[in-house]
Amino acid sequence: MNLPDLSHAVAALCREAGAFIRQEASHFDQGRVESKGLHDLVSYVDQEAEKLLVTGLQKLLPEAGFVTEEGTTAQTDAEYRWIVDPLDGTTNFVHGLPCYCVSVALARGPEPVLGVVYEVSRDELFRAVLGHGAFLNEQPIRVSRAARLSDSLIATGFPYHDFERMADYLRIMEAYMRDSRGLRRWGSAALDLAYVACGRFDAYFEFNINAYDVAAGVLLVREAGGHVSQWLADGDPVFSRETLATNGLLHEPMQAVMRQHWS
Repeated sequence: MNLPDLSHAVAALCREAGAFIRQEASHFDQGRVESKGLHDLVSYVDQEAEKLLVTGLQKLLPEAGFVTEEGTTAQTDAEYRWIVDPLDGTTNFVHGLPCYCVSVALARGPEPVLGVVYEVSRDELFRAVLGHGAFLNEQPIRVSRAARLSDSLIATGFPYHDFERMADYLRIMEAYMRDSRGLRRWGSAALDLAYVACGRFDAYFEFNINAYDVAAGVLLVREAGGHVSQWLADGDPVFSRETLATNGLLHEPMQAVMRQHWS
C-alpha cells in the first residue's frame, strides 16, 4: 500500500467527520448525553462520527481490522488495524469547551504506521506516516529543543475512573510542578501528543489511557523527532495503557522523577 497517499485520504475523511462534529456543536443538547461508566461520557455525535469514519476507512483498506472507542465494529485480529477515536475530548465537547479532535491511526501489530489528528475548533490537521515525517496543515513540524525540566511545559491527563494509584500520581505531578514551567490538562490525549509533536508542549504523560486515545499521536511525536515509551521502560506506549512522550531530551529526566514515585 502507498501510505503517504492513504494518509491524505484519511485526512480528508477526518475533516469530513470534523465538519459533522462542528455542525452539531452549534446546537448540541446535553440531554442527549449518555454515560458508559464513571465520568465516561458518550453522545450521538461520537457514535455518528465513528460510523462515518468506519464506513470510509473500510472502503480505503477493506482488509484492515478495527479498534474503535464506541464499538461500531470490533475486528481486532487483522495484520493492519484502524484505531479510531471519533471525538477525543467528549467531555470538553459536551460542556462547550473548544478542545476536542478526531483521531485515526493505522497500526501494523502494535506499531502505528499512519496517524491523523484533526483539531476541529482550530481547523488544524496533524498528519504522520512512518518514515515520512510529521506535518501540521501540510507544514513540517518538529518537537521542541527544551533540554531542562525547568524550561518545559508538560501535559498530562487526570485519572477519571481508576483512582487506585492516585497518591503516587499526585506525587509525580507535584515533582513536575516544582521543576517545570507548569502542567496542563487539556482533556484530550490525542491533542496533547500532537502538541508535543509541534513543540507547543515539551512532554506528556498519562496512566490508564486507551490505545484509541494515543495511537495517532504516538506516531506524530516519533515522526517529529521525539521519543515515546511506557513510563519506566522502552516498551509499547499504545496498548500498555501508559504513555510518556517527550522531545527526547527530557525523557530521562522525566523517567528519573517517575522512578522515585512509581513502581
